[in-house]
Amino acid sequence: MDQAVCCYRHQDRETGIRCTRCERPICPECMVSASVGFQCPECVGEAHRRTAPPRTVAGGRTAGDPFLVTKILIGLNIAVFLLVKAVGDRLVGDLALYASCGTNPFTGQHMCAGVADGQWYRVLTSAFLHEQYWHIGFNMLSLWWIGAPLERLLGRVRYLALYLVSVLGGSALVLLLSPSSHTLGASGAVYGLFGATAIYMRRMRYDMRPILILLALNIVFSFTWANVSWQGHMGGLVAGTLVAVGMAYAPRDRRALVQWGTCAGVLIASLVLTGVAVAQVTS
Repeated sequence: MDQAVCCYRHQDRETGIRCTRCERPICPECMVSASVGFQCPECVGEAHRRTAPPRTVAGGRTAGDPFLVTKILIGLNIAVFLLVKAVGDRLVGDLALYASCGTNPFTGQHMCAGVADGQWYRVLTSAFLHEQYWHIGFNMLSLWWIGAPLERLLGRVRYLALYLVSVLGGSALVLLLSPSSHTLGASGAVYGLFGATAIYMRRMRYDMRPILILLALNIVFSFTWANVSWQGHMGGLVAGTLVAVGMAYAPRDRRALVQWGTCAGVLIASLVLTGVAVAQVTS
């Protein structure tokens, strides 16, 4: 007489089914459907552990909400804008980007506390600062249209690094070429995203004409529209493009090293230019 075969996890349950991978007997409660037959929970768990997690095109981790960082950035910009409307121009003077002493154009008071006086936070805070409705409206629409697809392509961490390095690149060129001007807005970061989008469209062999036309129109706008900081736009564009080149064309076997090394290199270059600008003002 054949001996009864019991489930390896439930010894009190007879079964005639075996795992297709390890051939251990399994009862209906332990059976997990596979492409062929059934597998036991241990074999299924081992297969999951061996399977690499899904990655974005740039090698970042995929996320449940691929646009979360873009939404947060838009929310921060809108929150600061509403705070400016509630508090007044004093907040603009406290957070805007400038290097040298002068007269606050918003309050008319003499001031001597810019980046050259140790307020380096302005290189970042100015990028979340807007005063006019058209300014924040244009920047936030551009951030959503350009940034959201790019975040899904890069992953959250790489996308945020690209955004912040673009901000610092734009601020560095403003301080270097126009240290006494008062600059604000997310345009430098948006231009960095424009440059990164062009690089990835080239890398993925997409039709580049739409993004190149849009970028050309924005560059013309930067140099022809009054009271627009072309320095911030071009600095952000160059920084974002350089970071995107490192991310898009990094070899697969050293991808993370090249990508983060490029980010670090552009970041250091931006900080060095900022330091040179501050030295010119204080000398």
